[in-house]
Amino acid sequence: MGRFHYHADGTAHEHDHDHDHAHDHDHAHDASHVGDHSGYETGGLRVDVLEKILGENDRKADDNRRDFRTHGVAVVNVMSSPGAGKTTLLRAVFERLRGTLRSGVIEGDIETSIDADRLAAVGVPVSLVNTANGFGGECHLDAAMVRSALPRLPLAELDLVVIENVGNLVCPAEFDVGEDARLMVFSVTEGEEKPLKYPVMFRSADVVIVNKTDLLPHLDFDLERFYGNLRDVNPGVRVIETSARTGAGLDEVCGWLASFTHDTAHDHGTPHEHDHDHDHRHVHGDGPA
Repeated sequence: MGRFHYHADGTAHEHDHDHDHAHDHDHAHDASHVGDHSGYETGGLRVDVLEKILGENDRKADDNRRDFRTHGVAVVNVMSSPGAGKTTLLRAVFERLRGTLRSGVIEGDIETSIDADRLAAVGVPVSLVNTANGFGGECHLDAAMVRSALPRLPLAELDLVVIENVGNLVCPAEFDVGEDARLMVFSVTEGEEKPLKYPVMFRSADVVIVNKTDLLPHLDFDLERFYGNLRDVNPGVRVIETSARTGAGLDEVCGWLASFTHDTAHDHGTPHEHDHDHDHRHVHGDGPA
């Protein structure tokens, strides 16, 4: 559908909402932000349709955000390609957060409850959205889909809601769903060039998790080259290296989630108390620092 969310510097993501995100989306849709459709004979009509779709989505996202804030809930939109390991990673994270951070999940998949069942098995409430059921089998979650999931979550009993988006490196980045921050899970099996090939996704992320690092000795993957490509599209983004299999980096992910939840609740005027001990890492120089 095009790359229609631009940052204030022109790189990605702008809407016109009466809110601020953790990643500072001052959003304002206009025809230049729905991508170049001049190759179509109906290019002008396509732009008009896309603007209406995005306008409706943004209104729903605002409704979601108000509901989350009313309940004092922080919200993270987790995105990745299929197979990057985000469900396995989240399962391990929720196991570590049990008893310290009250978490719930909105799980997005085109079909099946496989991932939802895996997360529910560790004791977190899960609201499943199969996009094939009434939403056209879309390859992403939008604000209306997320809104449909809210009544099935005990928001008043939660501190954090994790939205596990449909596995896709394109469309999920283009839809605001009412989140406070975006976390992207990247697997080292995907290739160093991915930030350059899918810049909207990588630019929109507040945190990039580099997952499956236990496989690095077995791969022809240039980690420093990947970090260079990532810096080209999102300078200074925070990076956490993880292996869900070995547990490496998971404490740092938990620390970031705890700190983010605390800070978001404070910003919303609904402070939560928890302990966290972690360091912060960003992409600088030749890699994460």
